[in-house]
Amino acid sequence: MLAAIFALWCGGVRYSAAGMTAAVISAVLFTLVCLQFVPKWVDAWRDGEPDAPGLDGEPRHICVQIFAAVLLWDVLIIVIVYILRRIFGCTDGFFDALDFWTCTDSGHYLDIARDWYLSEGSVDRLVQLVFLPGYPVVVRLVTAVTGDGLIAGLIVSALCFAGANVMLYKLVSLDYGHEAALRAVKFLSLSPAVFFFVAPMSESLFLLCTLGCMYLVRRGKMLPACLLGAYAAFTRSLGVVLIVPVVFELVQRRAKLKDYLCVLIIPLGFAAYCLVNYTVSGDAFKFMQYQREHWNQQLGWFFNTAAYQTENAIYSASGNGVNFFGLWLPNLLAQALSLVLMLFAVKRLRSSYTAYFLAYFIVAVGATWLLSAPRYLAAAFTVPTALAVITHDRRVDWCLTTLSVIAGAVYLCEFVLRWQVW
Repeated sequence: MLAAIFALWCGGVRYSAAGMTAAVISAVLFTLVCLQFVPKWVDAWRDGEPDAPGLDGEPRHICVQIFAAVLLWDVLIIVIVYILRRIFGCTDGFFDALDFWTCTDSGHYLDIARDWYLSEGSVDRLVQLVFLPGYPVVVRLVTAVTGDGLIAGLIVSALCFAGANVMLYKLVSLDYGHEAALRAVKFLSLSPAVFFFVAPMSESLFLLCTLGCMYLVRRGKMLPACLLGAYAAFTRSLGVVLIVPVVFELVQRRAKLKDYLCVLIIPLGFAAYCLVNYTVSGDAFKFMQYQREHWNQQLGWFFNTAAYQTENAIYSASGNGVNFFGLWLPNLLAQALSLVLMLFAVKRLRSSYTAYFLAYFIVAVGATWLLSAPRYLAAAFTVPTALAVITHDRRVDWCLTTLSVIAGAVYLCEFVLRWQVW
């Protein structure tokens, strides 16, 4: 099917040889992952995937330590960003310099938290309807305590990211044990795009809800799991993709009808967002118009993204190093390396996690004007899980950890310099 789709796509586009080559590589890598996944999928649905001994009953102090360590890491990243800005010429004091964190989409989320969505006013404010309300709602509640929206946003992101790491540890430990779970936490915390989890943006809350949903599904607690899934879908549209791994888990454990009915709760989160669109603009799908007209954004094919990003990278390489190194190269690397990672990990991953990644990748990377692949893929919990399962060898672990640190340092500098990092 993918070959037929790709052939039809080829007949309707006009890219250079480099762009077409990138599209072919993307499609081939994705296909190879699928080919390795299908036998594991069939086995899982036929025979099931019993939980490994795991550490579901881990001592509470481990989770507390992870939570505290990630909170400290979050604060340290804020300090590092301030130091880098001072090195690069910023003269603001520490607290004044926190305004830097309103760059990228953070300012939009904070505007929504303060004023909600506007039905009239400047175009820049009207189009904020494309940003889902899950995160601004929480920030608004915390702002009632802090009195400052930016501080509230940073606190919400910090607490959610720390909680997400705890949930990742608990989820991974179910199948792979304590050491692998700690490696997953390490790779999530050292993701080159980790600063997006620090910023007042929706990634941390989305990841927390996603991991909470999957963990509760694994424990058989379907109602609270799907309620968390619904809030993930109320926070980011990609939350709807949680239907895929949840159904995978239900099929392989021969779940009852009532459990399948609970799955219908998940898309209600996105339906609530559509209702917000309707109450604000009179059109439940107004966000689609704004995405198309303001950002040239529609659903497309992930291999098309590889093609146009490659062409933009080649164009910018000759005269715009900021766009090349800060925007297009990180986007292309994030897509390609995540697929390569899955090639190595797919046989060891739980089938529902691979299914989630494949569906997530199709939707997230398929945008017709994608600028944020590193950020989007950083919020896919399968990525740190896959890194954890392929690094049981200490030398491999050391190499990948070192590469993550180096890539993270470079990407953080590009973010601080505002090299088109979105």
